[in-house]
Amino acid sequence: MNTEAKQFNTHPDYAQVYVYRNETFGAALSMPVSVDGRQAGTTGPKSFFRFQLEPGQHTISSQNGASSLLLNTEANRNYFVWQEVKLGLVSGGSKLQVVSEQQGRAGVQQCTMIKSNL
Repeated sequence: MNTEAKQFNTHPDYAQVYVYRNETFGAALSMPVSVDGRQAGTTGPKSFFRFQLEPGQHTISSQNGASSLLLNTEANRNYFVWQEVKLGLVSGGSKLQVVSEQQGRAGVQQCTMIKSNL
């Protein structure tokens, strides 16, 4: 499954979204991610998950909405969201960023696939 996901094939009816965390900083922290209010998965260091979405506008959030972004998706395209760990004084959090396909593919290649809840 990891190898197939890293071929980055698209789906003609859906957008495919990869959420990845390609760093070891904050390795002890698990970082939950939700999509449109539904739990999508939880990243750890050097991990990624992927899921398909209907074309349209979607909200992707981490850490109970501490970082969120709107993603306008189109069918037959890949989207890449980088989850960057941000450590605070008391606890860790993360920042979500949409990155280019080139940067996203390179980041995903450094990671191991984990299960998505979507």
